[in-house]
Amino acid sequence: MVTAMHPLSALSLLFALADTLSGRVTDRAGSPLPTATVLVSELHRVATTGADGAFVLADLPSGQYTVIVRHVGFAPVAREVVIRGATTLGVALERAPLWLEPVTITATRAPIPTLASPLATAALSEDALRREQSVSLAHSLSRLPGIHALSTGAQIGKPVIRGLAGARVLVLADGSRLEDYSWSDEDGPSVDARLAQRVEVIRGPASVLYGSDALGGVVNVIPAELPDANGGPRLIRTGFEVSGATNNAEVGASARVEGAAGPWGWRVFGIGRAAGSLHTPAGRLDNTGFGAVNGEAAVGRRGTRGSATLRYTRYAGEFKLLEANEPPSGAAAGGPERRLSDDRIQLAADHLLGSLRLETKAQWERHSLVEISDTGTGPGGAPLEGTAFDLLLNTGTLDLLAHHVAGSAVRGTVGLSGVYQTNDTRGPIALVPDARVHAAGGFVFEQATLGRWSVLAGGRVDLRRLTADSNTALALSPQRRNYTAWSGDVGLVYRPGAALAVSGNVGRAWRAPTLFELFSNGPHLGEARYEIGRADLVPEGAANVDVSVRWQANRVEAEVAAYRNEIAQYVFITPTNQFKDTLRIYRYDQADALLTGAEVSVGVAVATPLSLRGRFDAVRGTNRTTQEPLPLIPPARVAVGAELHGTGLRWADRVRLAVEGEFVTRQTRLNPLDLPTAGYALLNVEAGLERPLWGRAIRLDVAARNLGNTAYRSFLSRYKEFALDPGRNVVLRVSLGE
Repeated sequence: MVTAMHPLSALSLLFALADTLSGRVTDRAGSPLPTATVLVSELHRVATTGADGAFVLADLPSGQYTVIVRHVGFAPVAREVVIRGATTLGVALERAPLWLEPVTITATRAPIPTLASPLATAALSEDALRREQSVSLAHSLSRLPGIHALSTGAQIGKPVIRGLAGARVLVLADGSRLEDYSWSDEDGPSVDARLAQRVEVIRGPASVLYGSDALGGVVNVIPAELPDANGGPRLIRTGFEVSGATNNAEVGASARVEGAAGPWGWRVFGIGRAAGSLHTPAGRLDNTGFGAVNGEAAVGRRGTRGSATLRYTRYAGEFKLLEANEPPSGAAAGGPERRLSDDRIQLAADHLLGSLRLETKAQWERHSLVEISDTGTGPGGAPLEGTAFDLLLNTGTLDLLAHHVAGSAVRGTVGLSGVYQTNDTRGPIALVPDARVHAAGGFVFEQATLGRWSVLAGGRVDLRRLTADSNTALALSPQRRNYTAWSGDVGLVYRPGAALAVSGNVGRAWRAPTLFELFSNGPHLGEARYEIGRADLVPEGAANVDVSVRWQANRVEAEVAAYRNEIAQYVFITPTNQFKDTLRIYRYDQADALLTGAEVSVGVAVATPLSLRGRFDAVRGTNRTTQEPLPLIPPARVAVGAELHGTGLRWADRVRLAVEGEFVTRQTRLNPLDLPTAGYALLNVEAGLERPLWGRAIRLDVAARNLGNTAYRSFLSRYKEFALDPGRNVVLRVSLGE
């Protein structure tokens, strides 16, 4: 329950010279909730409640804002609040094992209630990310309906949204696009989920907001806001975490130090992980270990009319790859590996100019990918290893957004974006030529609400130029490609009640061919094939229809969604009967494609200690030219689970015990590239507790994946031809915070 008012009280007199937001956060019984966070989303101002549940945010500009209140173990609350003078806000949170993120930013590039979005959205909160206990972002997201992971072992994964992956799924870091070599199944998103406060997902096309590549969906990794001193004394907070996993002897540790003083806030966060080879029920998979060191450093300044944050993020590691076409032997041996480093510097700023909120996002990203593989044998017959290819991608992006609000009925965003990218091909194997990309786009996206109805509509125009240098090894002369594309979206939401939303959405999206699809001409040893591009490929264009019914109440949350995504000039790779240096030649081609599918999810709080969950998704993909199934379309799956939870115990503030069964069918619609796999069922169990320790909060999480040690092969595993998927894995994580 939330109330907003302007009382003539001592508190308002105290802050009479400035606009403030103050209040108290309690549970439904009226007991105060300390350490709850209160965020004014548009201003990036955040406060933490004291022991009495009280908070104060001072020196705020007057206006209408989205205020989000969170506390671990409680359903978050979001409300539109008009701040004018001394404004008070009383919030009563409700304990809820079942809840959805109340607000999405990714769906409109501005805060909007989740039920008000016509796009199919989903999110993992900080609590859910910790529960997933996965190194790979894609593997964490795969427990959401409609999202799977195209995996290379347990440490590398690419998100698959409604049957589409790679360059058709755009990954963002706090709203700025991440650029990588998405043509490769072994190059997943360069982001560590432990650095995120939450991850938002759009299931379906979103080119109208983000341009090329948002054809299948969008994943936005959003960090926590920097600490805010709120005019009080200097503060410093720390957090530590250690973890371990049994299957591959993985160990990990992280440390976070953050603070605030005056208008400044800062954070330093470091994460290290190392693991040996994976194990299946049949034995060890040689050469599947990894090591990674990731982290971020950020500093920000908040003012009365705006804020700015400068953030440096690094994601780097060495990921060993199971040898293609060679079954695991158990003997000590080398093999291919990927050496990845991704460095990003991001500047994000907001400024209020009258009724406009101006937002700027600028980012520079350096992405390096090196593959090491066997280059021959030494005098004694031992394998010699060397660099197979060495690729470097430098990308600069800029987004300029103007958000406006006209009362409570109309709001929208006007945006301009630009991209400049260079690709440098180094190493002995030139997979693609050196190249440069220049791109620019502009869009308008508006929302109007009239009673129970909301209409959202937008349009975008993109210009893109790809320039490739001549390359003797690739037998390529200088090349230039120019693309002009438009995107559009119209959505309608009907709210017959506060907890129910019925929505429909029609959109057009596009994707430019990648450098590899156009000009590749070389061996891809990690996948045991020789790839040849097609220089006359044209952009893909998608026409998508999406309908859904969503229910979000205190004890029940549910969603039913269906979609039809028709893609013109779909780019795909297909094998030929030709060979080069013992490798089969694969060529890129185009055809029209159709993907249809449905998703269902439901959660019910049956009683105070018990909640039940279930989800289902299925997708069907067809090449409409050949009438063959599209490759690597996920098979249908069902998951059902139950959770016991308790609070206020003598030995813990909060405890939980959850069990889930996941049932995956056999994919019967096979493309010539596909290797059939059998259906399977997995049992997963997890438990956790939270309690105070030495004046701090300690959290203990234990998860057992594939508890029955089932022997199975995932249809989306790159290793399925050579090995089983990993067997039982028990993960323990201990977190110590404020």
